[in-house]
Amino acid sequence: MPAEAVVPQPARQFDDRERQTLYDIINARRDVRNEFRPDPVDPAALRRILAAAHAAPSVGLMQPWDFLLIRDPDRRAEVHAAFLRANAEAEEMFDGDRKALYRSLKLEGILTAPLNICVTCDRSRGGKVVLGRTHNRDMDLYSTVCAVQNLWLAARAEGVGIGWVSIFRPEDLRGLLGIPDHVEIVAYLCAGYVDDLYTKPELEARGWRKRLTLESVIHENGWPAR
Repeated sequence: MPAEAVVPQPARQFDDRERQTLYDIINARRDVRNEFRPDPVDPAALRRILAAAHAAPSVGLMQPWDFLLIRDPDRRAEVHAAFLRANAEAEEMFDGDRKALYRSLKLEGILTAPLNICVTCDRSRGGKVVLGRTHNRDMDLYSTVCAVQNLWLAARAEGVGIGWVSIFRPEDLRGLLGIPDHVEIVAYLCAGYVDDLYTKPELEARGWRKRLTLESVIHENGWPAR
C-alpha cells in the first residue's frame, strides 16, 4: 500500500471499567522474590505475556529485544552462583544498620521461580542508522525497557509474578548464556504464579525507602529552581 494511502483510523475509546482495570494492574504490580509457586507457567499465558512485551513501542520500529527462556535447573544454578558473588560485593557497599537490613532482604527468586527470562537488546538490529536513534543511541535500550514493563503488567494480569534481578556482573551472565558482545543484557527476570503479594512494594514495607509524593516529581516547563 502506498504511504499516502495509509491513514489513521478512529481510536478505540475505553470505558470506566476498562480504564480502572488498567490502573488496578499497574498499582498491583510488585517485584516478586519469595512468593513464587513451583508449578510451571501455562504455555498459552506465557505466549500472551511475551506477545504483550513484543507489542511495546520501539525507536524506528527497531524491535531490538529478545527473550531467553531459562528453565534448566543447572543453568539457573550457575546464574544463582553469579548472583551470590555479586551480592556479597554489594553487601560490603553498605554500612551499619543499612548493611544489616540489606543482608535480611531476599533479592532474587532465581531457583524458586519455575522460569527465568533474560531480556536483551540487539543494538545492531535495524542497521547502522535507525530512525529516531540518530542523536540518542540509547533509545534502543529504553525501547527494550518498555517491553519489560509490558511483560511485567501482562504477567500481573495473568496472575504471574515477576522479579527483576539486577545484582550480577554482566560479563558473568553474558558468558553463561552465550550472549554476543553487540547484544546488551537489559533485564534478568524470575517468573512464576503467585498467591500472595505485599500490599505495597516490599522495600517500602521493610523500611528501605519511602515512596516520593507525586507532587514532588512534577515540574512545569523545566527543572525547578532550588
